[in-house]
Amino acid sequence: MIDASARGEMTVMPKPSIKDPCYVNAMVHFYRGELGRIMIWRQRLDITTNWAITTTTTIVSVSFGFREMPHLIFFFNLVIVLAMLWMEARRYRFYDAFRVRVRLLEAHFMTSMISQTEKPLEGRWREELCEDLLIPTFKMSRWEALGRRLKRNYAFIIAIILIAWTVKIFMHAKEPISSLSSFYRAMAIGHLPAWLTAITFIVTILGSALLILYATKKRISEEGDFSSYVRNPES
Repeated sequence: MIDASARGEMTVMPKPSIKDPCYVNAMVHFYRGELGRIMIWRQRLDITTNWAITTTTTIVSVSFGFREMPHLIFFFNLVIVLAMLWMEARRYRFYDAFRVRVRLLEAHFMTSMISQTEKPLEGRWREELCEDLLIPTFKMSRWEALGRRLKRNYAFIIAIILIAWTVKIFMHAKEPISSLSSFYRAMAIGHLPAWLTAITFIVTILGSALLILYATKKRISEEGDFSSYVRNPES
């Protein structure tokens, strides 16, 4: 039988070194694999954004091409874009999780290889990386991801939809719009009341602004922590 002290001595592993070719080779392949992952998720982010842009441009073209087309079509355009935003936020969380690993390797391992010094290897970055490999976790909440993607891309798409929606109401209204009350009446369509369109405008604008402010405040409050620092640069 092996006593506890001997068992403890046997389990102590030597500290890895950049002079160990096996360790360096394994870390380089690990870095390349993680870099490939974030590139795949980066492409998936671009796909959903392209879908949102393509849908919006198509609906705007069709709406202004046919006078009989009701402005209600922009409501469905908004729903589709918000669905793309929700999907992209989920993909962004995966992208961000793998990007943190890449930034840890770049900040601690790759800099050591380039500078030929082991001083940057000090700290708990190895333990944090191993814990994340054993139990992968997202580094940001769904709401923060929504706010970030909204701030980077979707705020402009939503703004275009609302502007086109407003222009459509002015151009193809049944009666001339000369006041705020007449514009409010023009928001009604068929059996749908005008207040439904007005609420859609207000909720969309306020909700987008709150999400952007939340994501911005969340990022600023976490700038002092290294785990947030390595993921702060936005794509």
